[in-house]
Amino acid sequence: MKEIALGIDIGGTNTVFGCIDREGNCLVSGSIPTQKHDDINKYLDDLFDLVQLKLNEFEGVLNIVGVGIGAPNASYYTGTIENAPNLKWKGSVPLVELVKQRLDVPVMITNDANAAAMGEKVFGAAKDMDNFMVITLGTGLGSGIVVNGDLLYGHDGFAGEVGHMIVRKSGRECGCGRKGCLETYVSATGVKRSVYKLLARHLGESELRDIPFSELTAKMVAEAAGRGDLVANETFSYTAQMLGEVLANVVAVTSPKAIFLFGGLAKAGDILFEPVRETLEKNLMPIYKGKIQVLPSGIKDNAAVLGAAALIWNKK
Repeated sequence: MKEIALGIDIGGTNTVFGCIDREGNCLVSGSIPTQKHDDINKYLDDLFDLVQLKLNEFEGVLNIVGVGIGAPNASYYTGTIENAPNLKWKGSVPLVELVKQRLDVPVMITNDANAAAMGEKVFGAAKDMDNFMVITLGTGLGSGIVVNGDLLYGHDGFAGEVGHMIVRKSGRECGCGRKGCLETYVSATGVKRSVYKLLARHLGESELRDIPFSELTAKMVAEAAGRGDLVANETFSYTAQMLGEVLANVVAVTSPKAIFLFGGLAKAGDILFEPVRETLEKNLMPIYKGKIQVLPSGIKDNAAVLGAAALIWNKK
């Protein structure tokens, strides 16, 4: 029988799973709506019924050796999801325990950014690195930090929240309840907020001016910047500068060999990467200058489930 790890990515809208072999090949995949059931047990019944249905197509040739889960507000140590704001299940949800009731194999859980970092180490461009970080740039900003070959968890499993470092005192309101967090500026949502701030400052022409906030996307801003739009270019310069300055501070604590930018906003390419590199280098202490790469992720497809499955393969 072929050994596989079941990788599960729990998002606010959908839950995606994949059966991943040691080489990173996804042999089976599927998804279910995350928010269909208020009862976590009914949700898990639906999920594992579909997993089993998919596995039945292989007539017993695949053997699940472990389950890795990426989820918001997940604690690696306790195996729980703690008060995730975008999920229906409130309080402390003992997800690892509930999954083990359905599959008698090792089960590991962490947040999605930590899973992305482990995926980069096991299957991506960080295979030969023991010190690096992954910054996930989507609706918010997540971060997974690897130090001496291990994910940085802290004493409670919630360490490494770069997106919630305060960069502006009394700044933009954040979903965490505080103000001025990095992710309110450096994320797809942050880019949109910056565009409208700059549109209010500039009276000149911009192709973004007549687009409603609800319809604007970071991709549209990146494309406008590529066409030379002043507001779009200034937005990316502002975003990249803020990220580069914060990363220079994080480098002083963790000294990574590389920083990987991952997610929808990272698809903007050089318009984001080049000013981030420039700002980072400018703000580094002299002992770190010229040592740290800023790179795109080496994982192109099935990144979320690969990262979750990597939790299992890294231990094995």
